[in-house]
Amino acid sequence: MTDAPELVDGGARACGELLLVLAARARVLEAGTHIRLVATDPAAAIDLPAWCHHTGHAYVGSGHQDDGRPHYDMRTVAKPHDIEPDLPWRLKPSHSAPSTTREETSP
Repeated sequence: MTDAPELVDGGARACGELLLVLAARARVLEAGTHIRLVATDPAAAIDLPAWCHHTGHAYVGSGHQDDGRPHYDMRTVAKPHDIEPDLPWRLKPSHSAPSTTREETSP
């Protein structure tokens, strides 16, 4: 496997659209693929690491392209968490996190 990144140019897309493009691309790549997302949306610096944590992919870091645009690096994993294809920020119901609320009990 080569470490040359798979380039995903997000251009000036906003976060939701960036994640749609990124999720679609990540779905068809082999585990361990290095993806470099180039995106000018300032929220990408927060959204991409959060999305990687949410899906189980590995966030690697960030930097800048030769033309000065920011890029964000990640690695795909073999078994990412199932997400809704049209809503990549939402886990499918079977993979939702357990509730963190406590049931009240009577004394």
